Amino acid sequence: MRRSTRQGTAPYGPCDPAPGNLPAELNSFVGRKAELAEVGRLLKRSRMVTVTGVGGVGKTRLALRAALLGQERFSDGVWLVELSSVHDPHLLEHALAEALGMAAHAARPPRTAVAEMLADRQLLLLLDGFEHIADDCATLVRDLLRRAPGLTVLAAGRRPLGVPGEQTFPLSPMPAPAPVRSSPATVTTTATTPPAARDAPALFAERAASVLPGFGITDDNRWAVAELCHRLDGIPLALELAAGRLRALSLEQMLQRLDDRFRLLTGGGFAGLPRHRTLRTAIGWSHELCSPQERLLWARLSVFAGHFDLDAAEYVCSGTGLAADDLLDVIAELVAQSIVVREDTATGVRYRMLETVRAYGASWLEATGDATRLRRRHRDWYLGLATWCELEWFSPRQAEVAARIDAELSNLRVALEFSLEGSDDAHIGQHLAGSLWFYWVGCGHVAEGRHWLDRALELESGHEESRLKALWVLAYVALLQGDAIGAITALQECGDEAERTGNQLAAAYALHRSGCLALVTDDMPRAEELLRTALARYREIGELNSDVLMGQVALGITVAFQGDLAAAVALCEEVRQVCEDHGERWTLAYALYVLGYAAWTRGESAEARRLLEECLGIDHAFRDLVGAVTAIELLALFTAEEGDPEEAAVLQGAAGQLWRSVGLPLFGSRYFNAPHQQCEQQTREALGTERYEECLSEGARLDLDAVVARARRGDGGRTRLPVQRGEDRADSSSVTHEPAASPSAKGGETAG
Repeated sequence: MRRSTRQGTAPYGPCDPAPGNLPAELNSFVGRKAELAEVGRLLKRSRMVTVTGVGGVGKTRLALRAALLGQERFSDGVWLVELSSVHDPHLLEHALAEALGMAAHAARPPRTAVAEMLADRQLLLLLDGFEHIADDCATLVRDLLRRAPGLTVLAAGRRPLGVPGEQTFPLSPMPAPAPVRSSPATVTTTATTPPAARDAPALFAERAASVLPGFGITDDNRWAVAELCHRLDGIPLALELAAGRLRALSLEQMLQRLDDRFRLLTGGGFAGLPRHRTLRTAIGWSHELCSPQERLLWARLSVFAGHFDLDAAEYVCSGTGLAADDLLDVIAELVAQSIVVREDTATGVRYRMLETVRAYGASWLEATGDATRLRRRHRDWYLGLATWCELEWFSPRQAEVAARIDAELSNLRVALEFSLEGSDDAHIGQHLAGSLWFYWVGCGHVAEGRHWLDRALELESGHEESRLKALWVLAYVALLQGDAIGAITALQECGDEAERTGNQLAAAYALHRSGCLALVTDDMPRAEELLRTALARYREIGELNSDVLMGQVALGITVAFQGDLAAAVALCEEVRQVCEDHGERWTLAYALYVLGYAAWTRGESAEARRLLEECLGIDHAFRDLVGAVTAIELLALFTAEEGDPEEAAVLQGAAGQLWRSVGLPLFGSRYFNAPHQQCEQQTREALGTERYEECLSEGARLDLDAVVARARRGDGGRTRLPVQRGEDRADSSSVTHEPAASPSAKGGETAG
């Protein structure tokens, strides 16, 4: 590459070893290994690369570092052009010429002079802070790239420039998952936590040490540092500002004050770029560059928690100043400007804002005086969603419904919170908490369901129908937790008020739950009477759904406990057929449980295992902890009978750990506990107490995914110990009268 040495034309002399104007790094660059590698790869394949991201995410620092690492590829150097202070588009060419060290050329326009100077150079141009003059900057860059084949441009900004051939690299905050305190001195994260999750704590510690000599991450502060990084979204600027606050505050004090993060994270001792002196101005820089419609949508979107979809945004945010037909275009602009993040998920395209960005928008929404109206519209949308999902739970879309509620859980929590802030909307909160019964029970959120139902029922709503629904659902979750007193209290009020007001549906559900309460408290005759009455009432009023079918499964278990296994099989085969006709899977798992138990009592071990493994697979797919743990309990007994006492004990240990997340193990019922006791007796005798306890401990360390994989493996190639089985196993009448032969807690889920 020829280097021009004409005076005033070249920004360097012929002997300069390292042309360019990159500033020296004032502190160490921490983390971002994968990001740097990707930007470097893009620079090798494209002449125009733009690093995009929200204010404070570290776009400039990453681009500078990438340019520094790749400067050897550019014989004519790497040149930084800082454009944040250039507000007049006509001065853009002048700023570029000045950054390149070019002398003024009065006779020629600066654009012409720059283009001629770059025409035969092998050079990397780094553009930073171009957002406010993006269109003019794009025009200039497009022209220069056409006229200078050796030119490569690396830009850093909130949005792409839109130049042909441009490759974009959206820069996310540093991963900062919520820490899990497994012990006072130990912090763990989930199994899916990437190695890069160490970057955010490392950055904070590095900057903290510069203001608090000797600071480091220890067992004593590890959780606080991880929590701080998580609550600051892993935004590098926020972490640096927080580190600066250690001059005056402890980590614990900062965590307490983070609700007002913009006031807390001001200055902090790290100057950075002028527009990044505080977290508020870093975000405010983006806000100032938005159009009025974009600012309005930003503020209104702040009512969402976590992810949201376009339909929800259109319903909640459209209105005065923002027509529904315009919202898609406006949200697309916010995505382009890195204010909103677009993500492809299992439930379709969804959007989210970083918590820091959301909080900034929320402050503007409060200032407009429109926050309460927007929160109410948000609540109404998610009330409608929950109502639709409750109906669709009894359909082939059951798995889709579960995934949808999983995705919307954060927003549903916000909707519940808004409804329960006062008595005016208490009936809506009661209805919403009750409508989500299928999720609390069927998807592993029993404890959270209890929390919201208790809160909802503390309020007097004046709407009996909503309150009655919340009461029978509360009784349901209380039963699953083994809280008989809580269930009795709710059922008495629900039954009395339903009869008084003539609410036949609530009365039927109250009878159903009362029958299940009798079942888990070992009163089989009363359980059968109540459940048969409830099922008759359901038929009279035409009620049919997953919960009604669960009542029939509960009746099947009740008659099995009383010795009539044939009747139990008939009831559950009928449930199985109805489930298959309607595409229902969740209740089907419980029917399969009873049918699997029946096959085992007949000595059909292979069929029993097949049915129980199918049952467990469904429970696992829905994350139904009660269903899963009861299936695991029975599979442990199967495993012991098949001759593998060690694996049976491991499964029992895993089940014991899972019960801690559900409630009272096996509901404290002698009937439900019988298979567990039988399995324990067999495995203790085969292994000895010491080895049995070791296997229990091994199982207790397994997570749900691991234990389900082991429980569903069948023989799995393990060597079985021969176990002599009684010849009367196939005689169902000889086993169903005794607790030792009764099904375990699967029917108890029905009882819940």
